[in-house]
Amino acid sequence: MPSIIAAKKVGVLLGGSGLIGGAITYYFKKIASRDIELFSPNSKKLSLRVPNDIKQYFKKIKPDFIINTAIASLDSDPQLSLETNYIGSINLARAAASLNIPYIHFSSSATMPNGLDLSEDENLPLTPALSNYAKSKLMAELTLRHMWENEGLDCTIIRLGVVYGRHDHKIQGFHRLLYSIADQAMPFMMTKHGILHSYTNAHKIPPFVHYILDHRNEFSQQIYNFVDHNPIDLSELILTIKSYLQLRLPREIYIPYSMAHMGRAILGWLIKKLNVISIEARIPAELMFLENFYLTQTLATDKLAGSSYGLPEPGKTVFTELPAMIEYYLSRWEHLNLISSFDESYCQPALLSNSFSTAPEKLLQAVNDNKLPELADFSELRTPGIPYKISHTR
Repeated sequence: MPSIIAAKKVGVLLGGSGLIGGAITYYFKKIASRDIELFSPNSKKLSLRVPNDIKQYFKKIKPDFIINTAIASLDSDPQLSLETNYIGSINLARAAASLNIPYIHFSSSATMPNGLDLSEDENLPLTPALSNYAKSKLMAELTLRHMWENEGLDCTIIRLGVVYGRHDHKIQGFHRLLYSIADQAMPFMMTKHGILHSYTNAHKIPPFVHYILDHRNEFSQQIYNFVDHNPIDLSELILTIKSYLQLRLPREIYIPYSMAHMGRAILGWLIKKLNVISIEARIPAELMFLENFYLTQTLATDKLAGSSYGLPEPGKTVFTELPAMIEYYLSRWEHLNLISSFDESYCQPALLSNSFSTAPEKLLQAVNDNKLPELADFSELRTPGIPYKISHTR
């Protein structure tokens, strides 16, 4: 009797060009390809800012699940942050609801307050004063929770800490820190003693995604902090990188936050003057989080540890991965002529964005009440003759 070969599940990943999306794409194409076929359309094929792109692509592909790792850059203006991080993410969720399939959404610790051992239930209050990035990611979390509580959306939110890993083609986050030290652009310590942060290993993420797709009853309609078990002391990390690279800087002199804040303001003023005379310059986007260099934020891992998945590879941390990352990134940056100072011997849109900036609570309510014209109707994705049913409820 011939064996029956199970059909592959088909998934769609948004944000495949980033560090997290790239790791997931590699995993499903090289390691889990027997079970899953993963499509990762670029922005020309599917733009989160164009609802019809989402509709037409999913009509064609008919996926079994959707993963969203896409984000607008940290320093994006209100309109781009709103359309990509919030409205685009919710349109994906609405498409997933109409298709009756799981939606895996990646979020950030930027939605959480500062403090120690923060649980999944803790998040910042929604106010206009939040950065565009934090505000849009927080609003996406709040609406997704509203959708699973009121509409039965099968969704998992994965909150990440400071992400690290190889094969990131952008210099951002942890890699901006590494770059600044390697390029000798950090003369002094831009932090203070004892500041702790949670870090996320990018290559631990794909197996977790695979697992939660296979265990929806446990992981549906949940938020999980996905970070390494032990937080990292920022000053210790900086000095360890300096030691590996055998560099003279940064000197172990700790700059007070007030002085660092003033320096950022002066740099911003100087860049504005340079732009006036057509010299293009930008402040690194990470400097918008300068305050976090001086405040502790660690995420609790109790919920993940208590799940059937547990804590993956607890012995693998940013410190154990540093030598390989340094070798990879210094070689890459040297080839691109980006650094040379390290020791080479070492190997209505406008109206909507105004509402986003000044009255995010009203905008959130409009989305949750399905009263926003920018939210597309995905009911035509449903299979004719088969009534929509909630796949999982609590």
